[in-house]
Amino acid sequence: MVTDEMGQKSPVLQGGDQDITLRPTSWDEYVGQEKIKQNVRLIVEAAKQRGEACDHLLFYGQAGLGKTTLAYLIGREAGVHVRSTTGPSLERVGDVAAILSNIEPHEILFIDEIHRINRAAEEVFYPALESRKLHLVVGKGPSAKTLSIDLPPFTVIGATTKANMLSSPLRSRFGATFRLDFYSLFDIEAIIRRSAGLLGVEIHDGGAELLARASRFTPRTANRLLRRARDFAQVHGEGVITEDVAHETLQMLDIDKLGLEEIDRELLRVIIKKFRGGPVGLGALSAALSEEQGTIEDVYEPYLMSLGLLNRTSMGRVVTPEAYEYLEIQGPDSLL
Repeated sequence: MVTDEMGQKSPVLQGGDQDITLRPTSWDEYVGQEKIKQNVRLIVEAAKQRGEACDHLLFYGQAGLGKTTLAYLIGREAGVHVRSTTGPSLERVGDVAAILSNIEPHEILFIDEIHRINRAAEEVFYPALESRKLHLVVGKGPSAKTLSIDLPPFTVIGATTKANMLSSPLRSRFGATFRLDFYSLFDIEAIIRRSAGLLGVEIHDGGAELLARASRFTPRTANRLLRRARDFAQVHGEGVITEDVAHETLQMLDIDKLGLEEIDRELLRVIIKKFRGGPVGLGALSAALSEEQGTIEDVYEPYLMSLGLLNRTSMGRVVTPEAYEYLEIQGPDSLL
């Protein structure tokens, strides 16, 4: 089902982000990613002044960094509806044709996980994005005919965590591509304070800082930890998120001061103890952890690498000296 920003649903599309309570409603409320925000604001404002639909935009980066939020904010600032779907739901040519044939003028179609669109269905997007044409083949065999339908001006916003898996023909049809990076600690604190205000919960400086440091520099994680701290403060405290409440919340969730969960620490320990610190191939590491390779690559490794605890090399994964120090484990020679 599609969910647009007005809450309407369609049986063709599948819904997007359901966490709309804390979503920014203006550029000023969107914290962080300043360079991207500056460029996107320019594109949106220029299109509005010309009375045109925005160029097609592609956002990529780790999960939880605000790609969906940006798409809905663009729709709000442009004054148009945002239809939302996902790449895996676009399996057949008919799925894409049904969506595009019902698109409204200047409307935004947001496609999450756009790299997972079926390749046959993806080809329908090429003329649609480039020249606003929908080409359909009617019939089969010698009697088959090509039907061409003109589409109104519209915008596709794609989001992906794996830009390298997006085909070159599709990627080249986007007017601008932006990479979202991890947020600064300062920005994450600001997001937590804003979210706390929207949730109606009081938070002290120490509590905000502690939650920010454990948020993996990611707004989605920050808001998740804030909600759990709010629950803890409500049940076991006085409804105020103090530094002690934040600390006890993180202990309850088994999250340490760097935001590492037990699986993160176990990944480092496995490489150190079973593979003498590396290098170790992804397949062997996946088997040792009983985790999917894609989960290790997309969920655990990026943050560990950003902290300087893990490196990827041509030979495989290698833990850094900082990882030994953090886990209070002596160097590899001590494991002999």
